[in-house]
Amino acid sequence: MIKYLVIRFSSIGDIVLTTPVIRCLKNQVADSEIHYLTKEKYNSVLVNNPYIDRLWLFEDDLHSIIGELQKESFDYIIDLHNNLRSNIVRRKLGILSFPFNKINVQKWLMVNFKLNRLPKLHIVDRYMETLRLFDVKNDGQGLDYFLSEEDMDLPREVRSNLPDSFVTLVIGAQHSTKKLPARKLAAICDRIDVPVLILGDSADSEVAEQINRYSSNSLIQDLCGALSLNQSAYLVKQSIAVITHDTGLMHIAAAFKKKIISIWGNTIPEFGMYPYIANQDSLQFEVKNLRCRPCSKIGFDKCPKKHFRCMNDQDENAIAEAVNRIL
Repeated sequence: MIKYLVIRFSSIGDIVLTTPVIRCLKNQVADSEIHYLTKEKYNSVLVNNPYIDRLWLFEDDLHSIIGELQKESFDYIIDLHNNLRSNIVRRKLGILSFPFNKINVQKWLMVNFKLNRLPKLHIVDRYMETLRLFDVKNDGQGLDYFLSEEDMDLPREVRSNLPDSFVTLVIGAQHSTKKLPARKLAAICDRIDVPVLILGDSADSEVAEQINRYSSNSLIQDLCGALSLNQSAYLVKQSIAVITHDTGLMHIAAAFKKKIISIWGNTIPEFGMYPYIANQDSLQFEVKNLRCRPCSKIGFDKCPKKHFRCMNDQDENAIAEAVNRIL
């Protein structure tokens, strides 16, 4: 038996993007056992994954779990996070490790000088490069996301009001500069011909309320904070199309091969984290030729230039028309 420890601590989307590594290792390395180390709060992202033999979870104290990991006698570590804490795990376990290339220099050049030295590779393909020694190839099957029966059991109030067909609108993102303003989102909803289900966590409720105030579309349903992550994923799977910022549910939608309308603000698809092998009718919307974009490889709470043109200049009519063409 060959025992692998795969490491990725966060976040939702980044973890979903590691799933081809898990599947290909399990399917292509005979008698392999796959363990995965991540944070407790991301348990639901991987708990149903049949390619993982054991899921290791920790909250804040990574050192508390290292002693347990040392007892497992792993053969190899596949480090898909490659940060200070994953380096601590690798050093403490003292076994052959394969960290992925974060291309931080290339990202820095792009953010600070707009010099594009970025590889024309999706991050999934860069993750897969860590497996070259084991002669593991990308099987081209895309991302995985697995739901349980419980995940598909929606709250009664949601289930009873669920329309037969709908579009999901994912309004959250980790940073504000990745999010369309509420008025823009409302304008998109006004022009869509079918019911729209707004998805997000409780922190997105205020924006959802603003969308409802600004929009004349009576078919909007605000589900922010009403569902678990996997219940939201289930609705994404059932939807006709998904309108989304650069966020975790975008990658979950790609795993379900959905038609995705992704909207990009301060980050750019060229960083290699666009929807991976999504439905061929998927589209990306971004305001190109802005001298300030990308302003960060991750995002900010507020636009550093204060004009927020990367989102304020988005064409909501074109976005809505793209959705209606899909419908």
